[in-house]
Amino acid sequence: MKSVYPLKPDQPFNLDITLSCGQVFRWEKRGDLWTGVSAGRVISIRQSGRKIEYSGCDEEYLEYLFHLDFDLESVIGSFSTDEYIGEAVERYRGLRVMRQDPWECLLSYLCAQNTGIPNIKRMLGNMAVMNGKKIVQGGQEAYAFPGAEDLSRRCDADLKGCSTGYRSGYICRTSSMIADDPGWADRIRSLDYTGARKEIMKYPGVGRKVADCILLFGFQFYESFPVDVWIRRIMNDLYGTGNPAGPLSERDYDRIADFGREHFGNYAGYAQEYLFAGRQ
Repeated sequence: MKSVYPLKPDQPFNLDITLSCGQVFRWEKRGDLWTGVSAGRVISIRQSGRKIEYSGCDEEYLEYLFHLDFDLESVIGSFSTDEYIGEAVERYRGLRVMRQDPWECLLSYLCAQNTGIPNIKRMLGNMAVMNGKKIVQGGQEAYAFPGAEDLSRRCDADLKGCSTGYRSGYICRTSSMIADDPGWADRIRSLDYTGARKEIMKYPGVGRKVADCILLFGFQFYESFPVDVWIRRIMNDLYGTGNPAGPLSERDYDRIADFGREHFGNYAGYAQEYLFAGRQ
């Protein structure tokens, strides 16, 4: 490894938990080494105690991507107010919400609907090989995320060949909208959470949960509280929010998400990630 990043003594970080908790999909671990593609870079990284060894990016990007410039202890202190979230924080201490590229995040979570992580990885990998730029870096070969313009030129049939299924129509239409609107991310970033959520739900295939994931991981709206079947079950078991099974209605979603924001505060999305990490 080419570079070493010493972690600050008062700032926890757990690389394995951060990369395996389900927020990103293009990272793989072999031995103690994680390798992933982010913003056109092939990044390799491992943790050894209080040191991060890495290659493929500079220190500034490493800090940005893994949120290492953020006072995690203060964030945890803002929502760790009951025994349930307190236990999750202790068990998964050092989990950090990564900062993802907005377009990559949007595309990832369009693929993430109604399927598991292996299938999400397959879809994204197939689209990258078909449409993305080939990267050769440090003896490694990979493919960058395809741009919106590249995907907008693909028809539904092309994308279905990437195992995207019914999502191909969403991807095609959303890609075209993004390609025609280069300022889309800046516009959403300039809004408050409610306005940003309403705006991003205009894209085909983006419902409540997908919107909240994109806002949390791609735009750092930390009050976002994504709700899926796991979080609904966890929130019912721990906080009595109700309806732990059956179809997740919009009304159920909003009730649980609103409770999460009210109970955990401005960093509800961080609390959600700690609870979600224990879903298995």
